[in-house]
Amino acid sequence: MVLTHVQSDEAAASAAVFASRYVQEPVPSYELGEKSISKDAAYQIIHDELLLDGSPRLNLASFVTTWMEPECDRLILEGMNKNYADMDEYPVTTELQNRCVNIIARLFNAPVGTGETAVGVGTVGSSEAIMLAGLAFKRRWQNRRKAEGKPHDKPNIVTGANVQVCWEKFARYFEVELKEVKLSEGCYVMDPDKAVEMVDENTICVAAILGSTLTGEFEDVKRLNDLLVAKNKQTRWDTPIHVDAASGGFIAPFLYPELEWDFRLPLVKSINVSGHKYGLVYPGVGWVIWRNREDLPDELIFHINYLGADQPTFTLNFSKGSSQIIAQYYQFLRLGFEGYKNVMENCVESARTLREGLLRTGRFDVISKEDGVPLVAFTFRGIRDGSPAFKLSANLRRFGWIVPAYTMPANLEHMTVLRVVVREDFGRPLAERFLSHVRMALSELDLAAKGPVPKMRLTIELGPARSAEEEASVRVVKREAVSGHRSVSLVSGKTKGVC
Repeated sequence: MVLTHVQSDEAAASAAVFASRYVQEPVPSYELGEKSISKDAAYQIIHDELLLDGSPRLNLASFVTTWMEPECDRLILEGMNKNYADMDEYPVTTELQNRCVNIIARLFNAPVGTGETAVGVGTVGSSEAIMLAGLAFKRRWQNRRKAEGKPHDKPNIVTGANVQVCWEKFARYFEVELKEVKLSEGCYVMDPDKAVEMVDENTICVAAILGSTLTGEFEDVKRLNDLLVAKNKQTRWDTPIHVDAASGGFIAPFLYPELEWDFRLPLVKSINVSGHKYGLVYPGVGWVIWRNREDLPDELIFHINYLGADQPTFTLNFSKGSSQIIAQYYQFLRLGFEGYKNVMENCVESARTLREGLLRTGRFDVISKEDGVPLVAFTFRGIRDGSPAFKLSANLRRFGWIVPAYTMPANLEHMTVLRVVVREDFGRPLAERFLSHVRMALSELDLAAKGPVPKMRLTIELGPARSAEEEASVRVVKREAVSGHRSVSLVSGKTKGVC
């Protein structure tokens, strides 16, 4: 299948800039080889090419888990050939998913009684989870508008400008207007007051973020809920809340149990979380949980009968591996509440070490807060030009570290931020090593800012020693500035040389 599209002049220009920057040589036209090669040769060819990838452990840009215990690695390998969609063939794997859904729902304080089953599903990540939650909100809003005899063709979602790109994808793919609350200096998350002001009768939900991608900060879901309750009472609307807890959903219950952000708030109807972030599982698993069954319209659910029981399914894709579901259940079973809490506390301690070390340089302002996702987002102090941040990012890459530098969204485009995400496998020794490399990279930037080191050409005269006790005499005859150096061969005896 060939996909074609029409680019605007601006998009074409951006693509050309990207191509000129990253595509240095024509891309080879790969074709399937006529003959087979040995398995050892195929392995070695691919293995050697992959050596040029960055090290996942040193990738400080990513929230995604890069280390798991060997025992879990074995379970992942054992489950790789199981297609999760084949529920008839793999009922135990389906049961493990259902256990995970119930564990997460209770962790998020869903109103699930003893013996009751929570409403939720495993996904390939938070992007799919958000798509499913958004579809549920859109369908419920449309059904309500149809019943009231009102137009239902212009739905919108209210979010902050700091949302992850998957929200923009949902809005574009499923024809929903995205109304973004702009950020401001010192406030890098959605302002609940401004968000509620943007809500109208066509708003299918307000999306709050528990752990902003930009700074790791938790948005004030409690205030958002209280403001919306008042507005709904005044307008007789029924605008709900979705919480995007992709990063913070497996942090808040263990570190901030008193924080009200989840199903304890009546307007929170669904929550997504990434198992492959602080759920501590390799990439490929996310979760979405609904408050009650009525929050997920039944017409979106497909029902499959297996082993004499009804199995509802609600996903965008069909076939997917079972390994990550199994791995998530392993972590729940292995760590328990105590283990997850210990991991998160260690991450916070490593983030604190980074924060203090960066501030000690006197070169940075830290814009992230200590409460929230364990990361450090920082800017160069007193510098509005973003080039030093990008240069520092490039210099750190030479040590193996991958540290993103990025500009902030609308209203704050003048800010260029660097961000270091702390994961389970980034402990204090690595944090201290990283700080030493930051100091080295800063010194290199300072030297480069001063311009090239001035070079001098000296014409000297060498004379023989007057006695055995004395050294040969050296006399500078001429000094002049030059743009380069030339090497000179010295011969014995009196001579002139350039060095």
